[in-house]
Amino acid sequence: MSMKDETLCLHAGYSPQNSEPRVVPIIQSTTYVYNNMEEVGAVFDDPTKSIIYSRFANPTVMAVEQKIAALEGGLAAMCTTSGQAAVLIAILNLCKAGDSFVSPIQIYGGATNLFAHTLNKLGIECIFVDCNADEETLNKAFKHNTKAVFGETLSNPSLAVLDIEKFAEVAHTHHVPLIIDNTFATPVLCKPIEFGADIVVHSTSKYMDGHAVQVGGVIVDSGRFNWQNGNFPDMTNPDVTYHGISYTESYGASAYIIKARMQLMRDYGVYPAAHSAFLLNLGLETLSIRMERYCQNALKVAEYLNASDKIQTVTYPGLASDKYYEMAKKYLKGSSGVISCELKGDRGNAIKFINALKLASIEVHVADIRTSVLHPASTTHRQLTAEQLAEAGISDSLVRISVGLEHIDDILEDIGQALESVS
Repeated sequence: MSMKDETLCLHAGYSPQNSEPRVVPIIQSTTYVYNNMEEVGAVFDDPTKSIIYSRFANPTVMAVEQKIAALEGGLAAMCTTSGQAAVLIAILNLCKAGDSFVSPIQIYGGATNLFAHTLNKLGIECIFVDCNADEETLNKAFKHNTKAVFGETLSNPSLAVLDIEKFAEVAHTHHVPLIIDNTFATPVLCKPIEFGADIVVHSTSKYMDGHAVQVGGVIVDSGRFNWQNGNFPDMTNPDVTYHGISYTESYGASAYIIKARMQLMRDYGVYPAAHSAFLLNLGLETLSIRMERYCQNALKVAEYLNASDKIQTVTYPGLASDKYYEMAKKYLKGSSGVISCELKGDRGNAIKFINALKLASIEVHVADIRTSVLHPASTTHRQLTAEQLAEAGISDSLVRISVGLEHIDDILEDIGQALESVS
């Protein structure tokens, strides 16, 4: 049967049989037993036949992978130990030394550093563009060696809403896939695959977990991209590291995600533990209802801040005055719980406001069930130059507020008293 998100959150990925546990069980084991050596050898030839080692797959993690794939409308998924690991593998599965990919500059600071510096050291170039660039400008960014386009549904922390269909169309014109980081929106608010995305990644540490108890990531493969278009020989040619397998010939629509698991997960080993997946699943079970409340609370906070004479600007796509309001209506069923605002004055006022908050926690985190706050320029985006900060839309007085699930009256009271401390 076709299920809605609320039902998928509870039932997808695991269907207990007679007398089996109702809740996804924790299979806390690194290894698995076989009857004979022939069976073990067969699995080494093709790991999709069974499970051999928990660096590749684990029953508890697999149940969560299937649930997330179902929520995103994808073919399959692979969990990782962090969102950063998911982004890294998503890119490395397509690019090698001498290749390039395109990305908006308005993305998470950790991803900017990964793209601009770490991957550059590996010989992979990131060509940065503005997320609002027109098609002509985007087309000019491509080179003969460009293998992918990356973007965030809702950028962190500037909250720009990406025109996914435009980026997908440009990517597909150049016969490369579009990778979308859907962390802030989650599949409850946006399903990028429906708008043309080919690969979706998440930091599951954020809204999917929701309780700040485990760090994780996931890659979802739509199964729709044509890897046999001549641009991706590593997908079509024999893999000498895995018995000469051609991923497209052996696995068809699953080629991308199988290659990521058999090749990169094998070599990098960034697979999460069963207990982490169990905790993530608890968060996923309430994701749909939590996202609804996050959006409700955040809109009220955004309206409150917008009316304050202590605030210079408020960025929240759910506000009718926001420049991404129309784009949000097209792509989102809600604008998440994250708000960016600039206080009048300098960095000192922003810090004063943050330090005066009593209910909201100062955290190097976002998308918690509890309201949290951070100053991006001096924390998450601290590694960026002044020029990069400006390009990413991050000023010295910018404050990121992640609105939680507390009663809205208590949240507003805390913000109000903190604003009173600002001159």
